[in-house]
Amino acid sequence: MEMMRLNKYLSETGICSRREADRLIASGKVLVDGKTACVGQQIAEGQEIICEGKKVSSDRPRPVLLMVNKPRGIVCTTSDKDRAENIVEFLRYPIRIYPVGRLDKDSEGLLLMTNQGDLVNRIMRAGNFHEKEYEVQVDREVTPEFLKKMASGVKILDTVTRPCRVEKTGRDSFRIILTQGLNRQIRRMCQALGYQVIRLKRVRIMNLKLDSLKTGEYRMVTKEEENELRRLLRGSASEPKKNGAARKKG
Repeated sequence: MEMMRLNKYLSETGICSRREADRLIASGKVLVDGKTACVGQQIAEGQEIICEGKKVSSDRPRPVLLMVNKPRGIVCTTSDKDRAENIVEFLRYPIRIYPVGRLDKDSEGLLLMTNQGDLVNRIMRAGNFHEKEYEVQVDREVTPEFLKKMASGVKILDTVTRPCRVEKTGRDSFRIILTQGLNRQIRRMCQALGYQVIRLKRVRIMNLKLDSLKTGEYRMVTKEEENELRRLLRGSASEPKKNGAARKKG
């Protein structure tokens, strides 16, 4: 193995995503040859890696990609905090897997779980403009003005959200398709326009649709679905572009 960033190594061996790896490293839970690792550290073949007290094997596990219908009240993290509500503990899958991105605790619907780090990065990288679709219910009537403002961009988190597609589906409900994933984005967008989200459900990530999968259940992504997903991911970056070219939010 050539020199490799530690977070990438942990991702490729199925431990966690690169972002989660950086969090574990920063919190002192990763050791390299018995010494506490640091964020951004490079490692070489033969070095001993310990993550959360367990030795990391370089043998790569069989690839797993699951579709989960996450219930409300479940936290999308691999940390020990709120363990009773942790998605990993909730599923109790026999192979170590982790979420592709997040749905906040009060949201429900489609969540992908995998042990394929590069796949995670290419799906989640905002600069790749991959679609995620949500069904939303709010606390009052959805007006044409509200839809127009949501679609054109809303100022939140010191930026303006990327233009998106929004469609009214009922008196107080709408469907929205995003190509970015700011923290609690839909809830913040609605709040900025004077609305409160009552229910938020993700129903699609790229070509993968929730369809009839029941709340709390999961299934393997089919070979046909994965082939189409990988076709859509061709040319998608797994790393941010250099020189800040793709760092502008929204």
